[in-house]
Amino acid sequence: AQLLESGGGSVQAGGSLTLSCTYSAYYRCLAWFRQAPGQEREGVASINSVARYGDFVKGRFAISKDNAKRTLVLQMDTLKPEDTGVYYCAVPTLESACDSAAGLRPQSISIWGQGTPVTVTG
Repeated sequence: AQLLESGGGSVQAGGSLTLSCTYSAYYRCLAWFRQAPGQEREGVASINSVARYGDFVKGRFAISKDNAKRTLVLQMDTLKPEDTGVYYCAVPTLESACDSAAGLRPQSISIWGQGTPVTVTG
């Protein structure tokens, strides 16, 4: 199984970035996590038939996936400096994790991508 993220970069506060993750096998449940320097990894969003978000997202991000293209996308708008970190694509061990908040807990994850860095300045 392989997950490959792209789309990270540097942006000013208030700006937008679109992250993509291509995956080599079919997964019903997928998630995005992030890790800021010196902080624990936290769940950003998960998706199966519905999307779930971390409380800090507050309507600013949108997760989507295209199974035909095997691509997971995270559209991030109204970015803040506190959104800075490395963003990871992830696959939970259990498909059912995305049916609850479990999909946003690092302990639920069995496959991680290598991450793509996001820096928000200003």
